[in-house]
Amino acid sequence: MSLDDITGANGLLIGKTIRVRRQKLKLTLQDVAEDADISIGYLSLIERDKAVPTLTTLAAISKALGVGMEFLITRPQPTNCVSRAKNRPQFVVGSAQLRYERLGATFPGNELSSFIMTLEPGYQSDIVTHAGEETIFVLTGELDITLEDEILTLAEGDSAHYDANRPHGWANRTDAPVRALWTGTIDLFEDRSAT
Repeated sequence: MSLDDITGANGLLIGKTIRVRRQKLKLTLQDVAEDADISIGYLSLIERDKAVPTLTTLAAISKALGVGMEFLITRPQPTNCVSRAKNRPQFVVGSAQLRYERLGATFPGNELSSFIMTLEPGYQSDIVTHAGEETIFVLTGELDITLEDEILTLAEGDSAHYDANRPHGWANRTDAPVRALWTGTIDLFEDRSAT
């Protein structure tokens, strides 16, 4: 692989991937620049795709961000973005009261996680807070969302989008399962940092 392959001659821009990874780790430009032994200004230019790093510099930045260089330069294949119903990863929580089907793909710099959730009658989650935001779209049934001190009832076709720093939780108080599409910016499996 040539330097041109990595640095933009084929349209691959790595600045945003570097910036997103740095911010996810809550590192400043100075933190990464010092670890990579480059100037803050040069790192800023790289993050804005205004400068082309050498392979040595790219390796140093990768190390400062705790990833291999392939994290910054790998492009996902188009087929990796497809979630096929028959092969979709699924898992169960709490004696099958809550089932998840994972919809999203993992690739460098991705921000969203997406699932189809099935909540059985009587399911009620804990009230939680975390960084990021969430959107829930009810596919079938009726879902109660607690948001701070208010209960919002969503019917089929309704949605809610909220800051996940606000205390929130879900409940199915009906006698039928609820299916909902959940999308959020929380890295539930921490696989964004590992890819």
